[in-house]
Amino acid sequence: MRVVLQKVNRAQVTIDGSVVGKIAKGYMLLVGFAPDDGDEQLDYLVHKIVNLRVFEDENGKMNKGLKDVDGAILSISQFTLYADTRHGNRPGFTDAARPEIAEPLYERFNQKLAATGVHVETGRFGADMKVDLENDGPTTIIYEK
Repeated sequence: MRVVLQKVNRAQVTIDGSVVGKIAKGYMLLVGFAPDDGDEQLDYLVHKIVNLRVFEDENGKMNKGLKDVDGAILSISQFTLYADTRHGNRPGFTDAARPEIAEPLYERFNQKLAATGVHVETGRFGADMKVDLENDGPTTIIYEK
């Protein structure tokens, strides 16, 4: 499982001209799955993401977490995180989980995030999405489990 986390002031995802997910301050997540991912990976990354402290405190130090700032999450599925670009100029995606495996993992991941008390918005699995965000910092963290 791979997650690219971006701390944002705002983010939204649009499909066919309609906004389907939108947050103010929080994290925008790009989420990809491998074929052998399961609850171990989901639980580990939910814990890491929800407890990450990258928001500034009164001294300007990254000392506050998502819940401390009443932040939200915009979670977007992204199989291209498993692109293999070692050979040629066209990426291969054989390391990414097939949709019938990845989609239920994505749904469970988002449910587990929401179960922590954080507000979660999503894109739509497999859709052609347009993502608009204002990165804060910029702060970008890559997780892999």
